[in-house]
Amino acid sequence: MNQMVEAKADRMTEAMKTIAQLENQDPDKIKALVASGRVVIPKNKKRKTEKICGIGEGLRVKVNANIGTSPKSLDLKREISKAKVAAAAGADTLMDLSTGGDLTSIRRAILQETDLPLGTVPVYQAAIEAIRQRGSLVDMTKEEILNAIRLHAEDGVDFVTLHCGITQETITRLKRQGRLMDLVSRGGTFLVEWMVYHRRENPLYEAFDEILKIAKEYDLTLSLGDGLRPGALVDATDRPQVQELILLGELTKLAHKEGVQVIIEGPGHMPLDQIELNVLLEKRLCDGAPFYVLGPLVTDIAPGYDHITSAIGGALACWKGADFLCYVTPGEHLRLPTEEDIREGVISARIAAHAADIAKGIEGAKELDKVMARCRKNLDWEGMIEHSLDPIRVKTYRERGEEDVCSMCGEYCVIKMVNEYLKDAL
Repeated sequence: MNQMVEAKADRMTEAMKTIAQLENQDPDKIKALVASGRVVIPKNKKRKTEKICGIGEGLRVKVNANIGTSPKSLDLKREISKAKVAAAAGADTLMDLSTGGDLTSIRRAILQETDLPLGTVPVYQAAIEAIRQRGSLVDMTKEEILNAIRLHAEDGVDFVTLHCGITQETITRLKRQGRLMDLVSRGGTFLVEWMVYHRRENPLYEAFDEILKIAKEYDLTLSLGDGLRPGALVDATDRPQVQELILLGELTKLAHKEGVQVIIEGPGHMPLDQIELNVLLEKRLCDGAPFYVLGPLVTDIAPGYDHITSAIGGALACWKGADFLCYVTPGEHLRLPTEEDIREGVISARIAAHAADIAKGIEGAKELDKVMARCRKNLDWEGMIEHSLDPIRVKTYRERGEEDVCSMCGEYCVIKMVNEYLKDAL
């Protein structure tokens, strides 16, 4: 069953009903949004899990967590542990970005161990296997990239990042632009290296019709990647980035025509004053397809705290219409994330997502804060723990506090004073 094809035919699926129930929405509204491409339900036909989520217009902002091995960190058990930490912290989806070890076995193990929708980047596997077998990623072929996409789909992956919007023309524009950071997307860099070496067009762009056939067969959601995303504030919203977005908009139209679900990936490092414009551009150029943003990180000078810089940008982006947040951990730019980094990253992104949900008037968002306010008014510490985004941290901090007040105010607790002496006067 293909969600967009069914929706276009005015047929309701169980997945649409589930999303409507989870989001407290009218099922017919969800069906219409899926038909238009403004909402996607990443769910591979081959995947047995029943845990799904909807991403897009009018829905709660979703949070993605990245995991995966590297050539110097091949501990699969640890990556599975990270996946479980991310799920426990409230991530809505996972992405396996593995580049070390047996990539197929790792992906299948993660699929086996998680119920969350899973995304991957198939070009990583095609490039890395070309390096292992023939010594260079430029030796990978278009057929190997397509085979990798099909293999990931056959394994049950729900969405894949594909950098289809990089072309020879955008590379020329990149050279003319004179960026400070050039390229920061790994998948985008793999493809640019291949294109420059061979002096040929991007195989993902050339083979987009073939990609659509694979995606339609498995109901594989395409997350069209921003290979030219800015890696520094000074490079934000430049000509190469915007041209790539224009091309992704054109490819989105082709995908929607074939009933293939699409997400558009976005920046990246970006000043606060440019975020709203970028969301508007994506929605306008890509027919309202869900916007998936990494951050945006609103300053370059806070390594070690980039979960905070990204939460600031993410809250603004999602308030203005972005739909899907890729978490950033405190280890961003510095190291592979630890389990604690992952938990911090997920919680930070969830704070940003919830702040945006409140601002957008998402059904039920404000009620969660009202419940917490009542708990605070009643000095209901157990209630505060239960209803917080991070009960583990609240409980840990509370154990260091005083019996019936917080440690800051102590005996002069304002809430306690109001409840005891001013209750009848206010």
